[in-house]
Order: sequence, then C-alpha cells, then structure tokens
Amino acid sequence: MAGIHDALTELADEFDLLGDWEERYRYVIELGKALAPLSDTERSEANKVRGCASQVWLVTEPQADGTLRFRGDSDAHIVSGLIAILLRLYSGHRPDEILAFDAKAAFDQLGLSGALSSQRSNGLASMVARIRRDAELARAA
Repeated sequence: MAGIHDALTELADEFDLLGDWEERYRYVIELGKALAPLSDTERSEANKVRGCASQVWLVTEPQADGTLRFRGDSDAHIVSGLIAILLRLYSGHRPDEILAFDAKAAFDQLGLSGALSSQRSNGLASMVARIRRDAELARAA
C-alpha cells in the first residue's frame, strides 16, 4: 500500500485541479457524501470526538497486519468531507507512520489551514489528536 505522503500528494493534485475554494468546498462535501455510514451502535459516546462543534464519530479498527483502519461520520457535510480526507491519509497505515506524519504541514499543503474557520480548524485538530491517540494505544498494545 502507498504511504501517507503518497495519499497527500494525490489529494494535493486533486485540489490543484480545482480552481477556487468554492469548488474545493464542493469537492470536500462530495468526499464526505461517499463515506460509508456508521451504524447506530457505532455512533456512541465512546466513538465521539471531543472538541468538535459538529457531532463527529470515529471508529478505529486494528487490523491483523498491524495497520489501523479508520471509519468516521459527522452530522455536518463539510466535516464529513474533512473526515474523508483524514481517512484517505491515515487509514490502512501502521501506528508509527501515523505518528510520524505532520498533519499541520499536510493541511497547509492542501490549503485547508487558511480556508477553514477557526472552529472547523479546531475540530480537525481534535480529529487528528484522536487518530494519533488511537495509534499510540495500538503501538503500545
């Protein structure tokens, strides 16, 4: 499987094909609509991400090969799209690779840092922190 940086390059190329941020927002929303829905039981307090203005749930599934698979959902379209971006970057990778990845630099490269409201940026940071926490736990297991 390709690494996180390959996924970032692919996303950056897709974003570069889009013109302005209105088009990019539409694309992010489309990414979110393509997420597989979580079940009602997965939309639990245990899977809820704290620090997000919207409702956000993140499910972490350790795989037999040592990688982590992430699935997520939100009640907000743009946030669902941000989850989809995070899943493309992080899902299917080993905890060490996840922990070594600089998410802030990635969001800067994609232009997300400047395009998101501070509330959405904080929520995105909370989602990344949750992914990193789960990677730490998996690495320690």
